[in-house]
Amino acid sequence: MNSFYTINPTNGEKIKEYNEFSLPYIDELITLADKTFKSWRDTTFMHRANLMKNVARILNERKEELARLMALEMGKPIMQGIAEAEKCAWVCDYYAENAEKFLADEHIETQYQKSYAAFIPLGVVFAIMPWNFPFWQVFRFAAPALMAGNTAILKHARNTMGCAVEIERIFKKAGFPDGAFTTLVIGSDMVTKVIGHPLVRAVTLTGSTPVGSKVAEKSGSKVKKTVLELGGSDPYVVLADANLEKAVETCVIARLINSGQSCIAAKRFIVVREVYNEFIHLFTEGMKSVKMGDPMDKDTLVGPQARKDLQETLHQQVMQSKEKGAKLLLGGEIPKGKGFFYPPTVLSDVHKGMAAYDEETFGPVAAIIPANSEQQAIDLANDNIYGLGAAIFTEDLEKGEWIARNRLDAGCCFVNDFVKSDPRLPFGGIKESGYGRELSVYGIKEFVNIKTVVVK
Repeated sequence: MNSFYTINPTNGEKIKEYNEFSLPYIDELITLADKTFKSWRDTTFMHRANLMKNVARILNERKEELARLMALEMGKPIMQGIAEAEKCAWVCDYYAENAEKFLADEHIETQYQKSYAAFIPLGVVFAIMPWNFPFWQVFRFAAPALMAGNTAILKHARNTMGCAVEIERIFKKAGFPDGAFTTLVIGSDMVTKVIGHPLVRAVTLTGSTPVGSKVAEKSGSKVKKTVLELGGSDPYVVLADANLEKAVETCVIARLINSGQSCIAAKRFIVVREVYNEFIHLFTEGMKSVKMGDPMDKDTLVGPQARKDLQETLHQQVMQSKEKGAKLLLGGEIPKGKGFFYPPTVLSDVHKGMAAYDEETFGPVAAIIPANSEQQAIDLANDNIYGLGAAIFTEDLEKGEWIARNRLDAGCCFVNDFVKSDPRLPFGGIKESGYGRELSVYGIKEFVNIKTVVVK
């Protein structure tokens, strides 16, 4: 039997050992999920909503405890962990209140006595989720999937297995039946076997693009619906007429949220020449002012990186970019002492061919890229394999909206604010950032059979 430990990234110490589930036990749990589905799909929306509101209440009541667990397992600053738990409660309440309306039959006028589209749950949905938002990533799939009448099984990241186990407990405490939501304690080597299980009807993944490609390939070979939310290297375009102080304040937060470990964190700052030097000065000062340290401290904005290998990879990207000509203005050194910390880091004069330009930097590293014109800034923003989020800063709101809507290649585009997910808005990417949508009415319709019903 394989086993693994969760590790505290603040000090590198072991937290808890977990034994991975065997194949026969995994099959037993998936079979139970399918059996539960056959009764769960016939429950009323009101019944499901009452249970989902119980989940929201538990999350709010225990938000500080859950935030401490996130801080312990992946180093999330505790105030951000509290906000994450609150956001999970919000998405539960949102779908409890709106699922019935979103999935109401849509009647279509034809020559028949009755014709309409019905939205019927698929069955067991398999979710493969990452460590960086260990509660939010799970709840934003689970709340709509369960409210639609599906059941859910989860393969979480091994370094946040305590969070994964706790999520299952929360659903059970809220009154959901056994098999409605199940956490599988497994490693990545078991994922393809679960995808291939005949009772698994659909797959959703949030993770890296290489992993997403493999999941899509396996799911496609079994003709199973997938939703993929993959990597991102979000560009933030700063035009000459932007309010620089407000833009910088927003950009610093956007780069450092979750200690920089977010798919939709700002990663590339593309600044027109007219304000390039001033932006660099203000931004570097802003990055320098934040507190890095113990994630349990309420004043900490930047905690440790979640794993040592992630810290090392980030540093290699910084060093490679520096060797190719980027100017290191701040940070760029692994601190001495315990833990997997990496300081807020600023690189300027970044260009194509550098890791900070071409790759996703998953940590508190900012790449500042000069642009000679607005058009070049847009071109540079789109010059990337990813297309998850993007932002533009300008005082001309009409122009900013037009560029965001018509010219930035991304699934989520914001004007004068940082990119964020919201239960009311569709969330997802294009290009190598994935496909499909989570959240809003579009998210709940990803894992249903859009069934045509005709009565003559």
